[in-house]
Formats: sequence, C-alpha cells, structure tokens
Amino acid sequence: MRSVVRIALLLWAVLPGLAACQNARSPAAPAGSTPGAANGPRVVLHNGTRTVPVRVEVARTDSERERGLMYRNHMDPDAGMLFVFDRDAQLTFWMKNTFIPLDMIFIDRDRHVVGIVENAVPETETPRRVSGDSRYVLEVGGGLTRQWGISSGSAVDFEGVPGIGTGP
Repeated sequence: MRSVVRIALLLWAVLPGLAACQNARSPAAPAGSTPGAANGPRVVLHNGTRTVPVRVEVARTDSERERGLMYRNHMDPDAGMLFVFDRDAQLTFWMKNTFIPLDMIFIDRDRHVVGIVENAVPETETPRRVSGDSRYVLEVGGGLTRQWGISSGSAVDFEGVPGIGTGP
C-alpha cells in the first residue's frame, strides 16, 4: 500500500513538469532550456512600434517537441516555448493534454511570422497549422499575440537560443 502511495506522489510531482503540443509529423520528449535565468534564451517579437521579449524553453529534439507544454496549469505572460526544427516544413500541432489555451506563432527561417493560431482550445487533438512553411513555432499564452499586436509578417529575433544566431 505504501508503495502505491509513493508512486502516486511521485507521479503527482513529475507529471506537471511535462510539456504540451506535439508536432503531428514526429513524436518526441524533454524540454531543453528553461526560462527564467538572467541570460536565458529569449524570442523577441517586433510589431513595428513595440518590442516584446519572451523568455523561452527550447524544444529541439523529437521528444522535447512531443512533450511541449503538456500538463501545465499556468504559464507566465512573458514566457513561452520555442519549437526548433532542422528544416522548413508545413508544421502541424495539437493540444492533447494541454490544459491552458495557447497562441501558436509560426516563424520562417528568415525570422518573420508566417501565421498565428490564436487561442487554441485546450485538451483537443484538432490539427492546427498555418499556410506556408515554418522552421520555428513559438507558443505563448492564449490571446497574447493580439494584445501585443503581433501578426503575419512581424519580425522575430532569437537571443541566447543554443544553436541559433541572433540574425537571419
């Protein structure tokens, strides 16, 4: 009986740390860089008049991308997850086991927003994509892209993201 309780407590402690959206084309697992460090990785969005920095966790491997932001109950408004792919492709995401609404910002290799899926409904497997190829997808809290004035064509910079320089 005590073993069952210990296992349940361990699962209760570990599962919230797992992450959310999955790339429908390749299953995968752990989240790489953790936001919050003073010089941690950031994505900087530009709407023409305003610059919006977002602290990010980086999901680069199949396993990290598969886990995404699953099982999270909260995300700070200045935080998100950056999904990094090796090549441009028509990317598809869903919200299985994701408990919070998200905006999905699809970004091309030249670091411009290709399109945005706003307020993706939690806990669904509805495929979400935009027209055109992307190399990166930034997930942030639902409704934030509209609040920030980010839209297709907005410029994007990466700061401190391992393996990605700051310019195009």
